[in-house]
Amino acid sequence: MDDTTAREAVVNAADRLFYARGIQAVGMDAIRTEAGIPLKRMYALFPSKETILTEVLRRRNEVWTSGILRAADDRPTPEDKLLSIFDFLSDWFAQDDFRGCAFINTFGELGASAPLVGDAARAHKLGFQRYVAGLAAEAGAPPSLAPQIALLAEGAQTTAAISGSTDAAADAKAAAATLIGAAAARRD
Repeated sequence: MDDTTAREAVVNAADRLFYARGIQAVGMDAIRTEAGIPLKRMYALFPSKETILTEVLRRRNEVWTSGILRAADDRPTPEDKLLSIFDFLSDWFAQDDFRGCAFINTFGELGASAPLVGDAARAHKLGFQRYVAGLAAEAGAPPSLAPQIALLAEGAQTTAAISGSTDAAADAKAAAATLIGAAAARRD
């Protein structure tokens, strides 16, 4: 197994374990076992658990961003693209392994004690907020719409994780549609 394949195996294993159990509950030996590589090799690739976690979060951000963009791809208007966020969330919430937002979970578990985690979580959330703000601006909506939509998405993630129900996505989408409609009425 070359270094690229081994790194991928470690990140995949850590992602599965961290997401299912939490970061502090997962030791390096568990990651090594799940990845199927010797511990010495894993430490040569990743000198610490924090470097593995940083890579897991980087990849999670890529997956989130590409999923949000894919959901919006075939939508004709900025308003439809904003609503597609909640369709993406609905699909994600329905996955058997859904445990909430990895960034919220990780920040809640380690944010105060791990500056890199806090930085990664803030960067992820800021990137999403910028995306939403761009769509709101394209729709001609007031700037206040973007944080409202983002908060609905964030709240839906937390609610779905706690309740175990996908209903939060549809509820948040309905609220977003109301906000978008109100913004359009003010514009007209």
